[in-house]
Amino acid sequence: MGRAHEVRKAAMEKTSLMKSKLYSKFGKEIYMAAKTGGPDPDGNLALKRVIERAKQNQVPADVIKRNIEKSKGGAGEDYSPVRYEGFGPGGSTIIVECLTDNVNRTFGEVRSCFTKTGGKLGVTGSVTYLYQYASLISLEGMSEDEVLEVMMEAGIDIQDIEEEDGVVTITGAPADLDNMKDALTATGKELNFLEDKVTYIPSDTITLPAEDVGKFERFMGMMDELDDVQEVFHNVLLPVSEE
Repeated sequence: MGRAHEVRKAAMEKTSLMKSKLYSKFGKEIYMAAKTGGPDPDGNLALKRVIERAKQNQVPADVIKRNIEKSKGGAGEDYSPVRYEGFGPGGSTIIVECLTDNVNRTFGEVRSCFTKTGGKLGVTGSVTYLYQYASLISLEGMSEDEVLEVMMEAGIDIQDIEEEDGVVTITGAPADLDNMKDALTATGKELNFLEDKVTYIPSDTITLPAEDVGKFERFMGMMDELDDVQEVFHNVLLPVSEE
């Protein structure tokens, strides 16, 4: 078979693992949204938004349907949201959001990722104050001026707007995400939404020293392997890999 076959096999296994993690992440969110607010997306805005994001990330329809159907049974898992904050390699700051059915297990697993890569888990509030919690939308198909005009006409106060290489990025209050997207969609223009989510945006970013890049990448790899981890936010500017 040779070296090329082994490389392809490893790449396929990695891709399969990434897809499995992605499907699991959205599966939990869809299940909990449907269980909490009902299985009909038309009457459950939270479920509708999760389904939209799942489709944007190419989650198969059967994964979405299966988790909605699962929620109708009434019984089953109950996942609780939990957030951890800490300090990673090179003075980086990290926020980890999880959905878990066993907080003690998740705490131990997340703490282990920090300690094994030279970091330290912090207390609640030790990192989040360094971030802006906001709605974030990035899109193609409109100019910065056009987007700003749409927001003004809709009476939506945005926090920031910028355009780079044809991509307009706007941030606003966390509660305004749906209003922002609805106002843009209502223009009838053919838009390509690259991102639309509520997220943590670091106030400042850092570039890690060379000796810490490997540790940080190891940390992120360990996070990817934890089923309970939904999102990881950080302030690190990672080097752009050359193809």
